[in-house]
Amino acid sequence: MAKKKLIHFAENLNFPHLFQPTYKELQAGFSLQGKWRRDYFGNDNPITLELGCGKGEYTVNLALHKPDRNFIGIDIKGARLWRGSKTVEELGLKNVAFIRTKVECIDHLFEQDEVNELWLTFPDPQLKGGRRHKRLTSPEFLSRYAHVLKSGSIIHLKTDNLDLYTYTLGIINEKNHQLLFSSADIYKMEQAHEATAIQTFYEQMFRRENIPIKYIEFILSDAK
Repeated sequence: MAKKKLIHFAENLNFPHLFQPTYKELQAGFSLQGKWRRDYFGNDNPITLELGCGKGEYTVNLALHKPDRNFIGIDIKGARLWRGSKTVEELGLKNVAFIRTKVECIDHLFEQDEVNELWLTFPDPQLKGGRRHKRLTSPEFLSRYAHVLKSGSIIHLKTDNLDLYTYTLGIINEKNHQLLFSSADIYKMEQAHEATAIQTFYEQMFRRENIPIKYIEFILSDAK
């Protein structure tokens, strides 16, 4: 393992805004489950969750744009989360937290109705055969979100992948979820959409390569 990565992993242990619960700790009951606003953020502001947040750039920028909301990014890669955590420390942000764990564990991290908004920014489209159930917009994952999301909460998907985009629209239709908005090329719209205000590193790269950025907003019909 590279020396720099080892240094970053050591730093991760000292970030007060980065949580790395073990599977055993999650099963025993995560200390902040149901208590994020009171015990961590110290306010009653809405919570926005980003899944597969990578280096946390989107989570951080959302927090900068909307200081009246709380933001939590989740990713399994500690080396990626170091960058976001370091940025939060450097900027002194108080409305951001990161969690190193699998997305499948979210129902151990949050109580029912504790989350008010969800972002999926360029998730792995899981293109290999037989892996559609691993997509973050699959019915299996949507049912997990339904537990932690407050009724009426918006789910946002940003992707460069046409297959994931059309798949998600199909799931929304099949399961009678409420489609609020969709675009197969959000940067080609006549009027700029709010979702274009923040761009990830990969999003900028895709745009330079003239790859259309797809975007969907929807609400789960069975969010309870």
